[in-house]
Amino acid sequence: MFNIEEELKKLPAKPGVYIMRDKEDNIIYVGKAISLKNRVRQYFRKNNKTARIEKMVSLVDHFEYIVVENEAEALILECNLIKKNRPKFNVLLKDDKTYPYIKIDVKSQYPNVFITRRIVNDGSKYFGPYANPGSAKEMVNFIREKFKIRQCKSFKSNKRVCLNYHIGRCLGPCVNNISREEYMEQIHQIEMLLEGKIDKVVNKLREEMNNSSIAQNYEMAAEIRDRIQAIENISQRQKVSNTNINDIDVIGVAKNDLKVCIEVFFVRGSKMIGREHYFFDNLKDMEDKEILSGFIKQYYMNSLNIPSKIMLREEIEDKLSVEEWLTNMAKRKVELKSPQKGEKLRFIEMAEQNARITLNNKEQDQYDILNELKEKLNLDKLPRKIESFDISHISGTFMVAGMCVMKDGKINKSLSRRFKIKTVLAQDDPKCMEEVVTRRLKHSIENTNGGFGELPDLILADGGITQIKAIKTAVNKYNLDIPVYGMVKNDKHKTRALIGEDRKEIEITEKLFNIITTFQDSVHDTAIEYHRKLREGAVTKSILDDIDGIGEKKKKALLQRFGTIEKIKNAKVEELTKIKGIDKNLAEKVLKALK
Repeated sequence: MFNIEEELKKLPAKPGVYIMRDKEDNIIYVGKAISLKNRVRQYFRKNNKTARIEKMVSLVDHFEYIVVENEAEALILECNLIKKNRPKFNVLLKDDKTYPYIKIDVKSQYPNVFITRRIVNDGSKYFGPYANPGSAKEMVNFIREKFKIRQCKSFKSNKRVCLNYHIGRCLGPCVNNISREEYMEQIHQIEMLLEGKIDKVVNKLREEMNNSSIAQNYEMAAEIRDRIQAIENISQRQKVSNTNINDIDVIGVAKNDLKVCIEVFFVRGSKMIGREHYFFDNLKDMEDKEILSGFIKQYYMNSLNIPSKIMLREEIEDKLSVEEWLTNMAKRKVELKSPQKGEKLRFIEMAEQNARITLNNKEQDQYDILNELKEKLNLDKLPRKIESFDISHISGTFMVAGMCVMKDGKINKSLSRRFKIKTVLAQDDPKCMEEVVTRRLKHSIENTNGGFGELPDLILADGGITQIKAIKTAVNKYNLDIPVYGMVKNDKHKTRALIGEDRKEIEITEKLFNIITTFQDSVHDTAIEYHRKLREGAVTKSILDDIDGIGEKKKKALLQRFGTIEKIKNAKVEELTKIKGIDKNLAEKVLKALK
């Protein structure tokens, strides 16, 4: 048996990575340390720990560690273990969306410019990321139109030019209409444009325009003039400020009771080329510098686009080792900066402001709903996870239940569950409700990492006082303190109000009323659909399987074509004979059996 106190004494005072595991041997936290002995022991001593760390430590059943040579090695190992195991108490970059980059295949004889979401070490040059895919598409279209580079997917010499050449959108390298040197000069200008070096591009084009004018090639001069104007127009939409900082990422953090939002600004050549944001749950009591450290290590782990500077509000604890790690990956110096004044600080404030706006826009409605529920129901905390249950049957047959989950003010259909009633043999809705809720609570108590996840903060019964009491009976079996309220309907089966055990109706705003109505309809539909599926399955088996000449293939074909037994019964003989293998005689036999 693992004795934590005894194992703490064995920890070496060396750098390494420690791995916390729960009683099911699941990895719940991974961290690194300059001294394993000092760092790991801190978790199990009485000191000022955050609520998050307190909860993590309470779940630790045993731990292990890996000793390495230095802190930089520990950081790399920590990143790899977090990425592979995704421990629940680490900062996890869950958002797996990929943003587009603009790629120039410079290794090609005549390079092309196009959009990609996949970065590989193929010698190409990548510019981005572009948080708005439309901006990337606009830029590529602009480049192709104004610089007239090839647009074919693969380059090869031809005897005839393509349509793009005829409409003036390609220079025709495939028929040697332009030398490679002239073509590469176009590519060089495109690279400077994407790097934000607008002035250099414009100066170069003005020189070409003047030369064309002197040579009395006025058509070419006018074309270059139009290109200059277009470049200046598109560059105006990318300007951020007059700062002269090049190649930086600016990271801002915003929090509320529900989520943390991290906003990243990409500034290249003093121009904003894009931004992106990520949301994290259950981090509100974690310090910003700890969140930033975890985010940076995951975010840049496999990036080929590491900037020379990353600007943050606070200096993270492992700043030096992270800088060394990033520098080694980028093969050039990378710095983490925490400016205290001036233009650099205003960059961070702008990122933080945008993070707050992004967070508020995403979360405000949900937060308002949860906060109102908290106040109206006099709850101790925000009901971030709400569950509801409904029973469905016909006169005690095919008895089932549906469960729906509202997470952070939104109905999450992927968390819905369906139950067959197992222990109640007669028509008794309260007993069915008690059975189902008991089974559901048992799942989370026995395995918090299972399919049902953590216990709910609030349970809403689809019904009145009898259903509330049935659910409370199930909750009390495990001595849990989960509030239970009912969603009652009027005579027209429409949601009327919320009620508590005292039978008093609770007044709520129209916004909350609407989402409660949607929630009640959702759980009702879940139960009804499952009941209908079982009932139709039984009917299908008892009727179609008893018809001579109808095997599994014909039965499946009939149901795929018509959907239900009722529709098959109402079909015409001619419609049934369209099914492969069913002739007129068999079709008549089927209709006779069903009717």
